[in-house]
Amino acid sequence: MSEQSSHQLIIYTDGAARGNPGPGGYGVVLLWGPKRKELSGGYRLTTNNRMELLAVIRALESLTKKNIPLTIYTDSQYVVNSVEKKWLDNWIRTDFKGGKKNKDLWMQYHALSRHFKIRFVWVKGHADNALNNRCDELATAAADGNHLLIDEGYENSL
Repeated sequence: MSEQSSHQLIIYTDGAARGNPGPGGYGVVLLWGPKRKELSGGYRLTTNNRMELLAVIRALESLTKKNIPLTIYTDSQYVVNSVEKKWLDNWIRTDFKGGKKNKDLWMQYHALSRHFKIRFVWVKGHADNALNNRCDELATAAADGNHLLIDEGYENSL
C-alpha cells in the first residue's frame, strides 16, 4: 500500500468485547484502489471502546505512506466524536482529568494521527454495510480466538 496512486485510502474499523470488560478484538479492512488488506487481533480482557480505538491505531500503524488523506469508517460514536468534535484535544490539554479513560491509546492515536490527513465517518453498525460487517466478523472472531494477547494498558489500570 505504499505505491503512488490517485486512489483515496479507505479504512473500515470495528472493535468488539464479549462482556464489557471481557475478551475483545478488533478488525480492520484497508482499501487502496483494487488492493485490500485485513487486520485483526484479540485480547483476553479489555473493553469495547478500547478495541474500537485500537482498530484505528493498528490501521494507522500498518501504513507505510505518510501525509496522505484517508477516510476511516467506524460504527463507534466514541471514536468519531472524540476526534471530530475535538474532545481529544481538550482531554490532552487537561491531561485526561475527570476520569477520562483510555489515555494510553488516545496518546498513541494522537501521535500517529499527526502523520495523516484523517477524516472520520460514522456508519451504523450491524446494518447493511458489508465492509463494516466484515470488520465486525474479524473483531468477534479475534475475541473468540485462542492465544489472546494482554491489553496491558487496561489490565494494569485495574
